This record gives sequence, structure tokens and C-alpha cells, in this order.
Amino acid sequence: MDIRQLVLVCKNRDQVVKNLCDLFDIKVAFNDPGIIFFGLENALLPVGNTFIEVISPVEEGTTAGRFLERRQGDGGYMVIIQVDDFLKSKEMVNQEGVDIIFESDDPAARAIHLHPKQIGGAILSLDFMDPQESWKWAGSEWQKFVETKTVETIIGVQIQSSDPTQMKDRWQSVLTSNNSKTEDKNQINLDQTSIEFIKNEDTRGEGVTAFKIKVKDIKSIKRKATELKLLVDGEIVIGGVKFFLS
Repeated sequence: MDIRQLVLVCKNRDQVVKNLCDLFDIKVAFNDPGIIFFGLENALLPVGNTFIEVISPVEEGTTAGRFLERRQGDGGYMVIIQVDDFLKSKEMVNQEGVDIIFESDDPAARAIHLHPKQIGGAILSLDFMDPQESWKWAGSEWQKFVETKTVETIIGVQIQSSDPTQMKDRWQSVLTSNNSKTEDKNQINLDQTSIEFIKNEDTRGEGVTAFKIKVKDIKSIKRKATELKLLVDGEIVIGGVKFFLS
């Protein structure tokens, strides 16, 4: 079980995508026409075997549009975790009494989106792919667009809350079979990735604050971020999300 895709929502998809591609030397692999079902347009960018998705509302009254208003601008929107046993994961969600707001019953790409008000912080999606290495949301040929000369993979996400421990426990209740506590009271460690919960740092309320990315050369990326004017108070910020490099 690991984070496979992180999603940010913004008003201007193309500008955010350009900033990501210019900074990290990555490419758009797919624009999903099916996402119009949610009143959105998107772009999927492989980061090694993981993905960043950028979405923007193109219709009035979308959940994503309301998110932009509530959080006063662009920001992290979804955390998509690839699970090993979809039915077991869904059973755990039902046992915890968390509502499922969307479900894909495609046998090659099962997924459930959990109600964000009940989980907190973001829309959490639990996805299962067959075969495991595939990723339907990025199209059938995404491997051709993978560029790893600068980036390697997503390694984590950071979410802020007025009560980080409580939110962490809520997420953990649907992610771990025995609901055991991890050593770090404010972090969930998955197989290769992690979810960190922190105290609110700004006035935007609870939500995703940072994506954590493993890269080849931190110094060179920070130099490029300076050239691209993507540094805010010394931190890389794109689409309302900080990018922590490792």
C-alpha cells in the first residue's frame, strides 16, 4: 500500500503544468476526457512510477470549484493510495462508517473516494489496479512519457489540521487493518511512502500543504526554481502546494 498519485486543483491548469514540467523535467502523459463527468479538465504527469495530477474546473458548481473558494486559491486536493486488497480496504471503510462518494467498478481499475468531511484534509481515494503496475488514470501509454533525469518518485504528502493527531488517527483507521498506532503520533508510514499531519501553519484551514518528492540533485532544482520565480519565502511553491525535496 502506497501513495501512487497526488492531485492539486487550480484555476489555471496549463500554467501550473508548465511550471511542473519546467522545474522537474517531466512531461504530460495523458489528459483524461472522462473527467468532464466531474466538470473538470486535467493533466497527468508521471514522476517515475507515481503521478501528479493537475485539475481545473471548467463548469460551475463543481466540488473542486468550491474547494478553490474555501481554501482561497490553488492547493492540494486528493491523495490516491494504491491498495493491495481492494475488497478488504472497502470493508474497512464500511466498518468505520465512512461514506463513499464515488466508486469505480472497472475490474482493471477499482477505486473508492472517501467523504472528505469525514476523513478530513483531502479526498482520499483507495485504488486497485490489475495488473498492479498499470495506472488507468494516466492512460495506456504513460510509461513512454516517464522522465527520470531530474526526479525519481513521490515519497510523501503533508496535510495540515487544527488537530493533526485526530486526523492522523482517522486516516489510519481506514488504512491499517489492525488500527495500530505508529511510533510517530502524527505520521502514517506506508510501504515506501508516508502521510504527515501538521498543525495549521496559515489561515487557509485544513488541507494538503506539501508534496514530498525524491530527486536527483536538490541544489540544481532549487537554482532552477529561483530562475523560474517559484520560490516563496525560500520554499518551492507550485499550484498552492509546497514541494519538499529529498
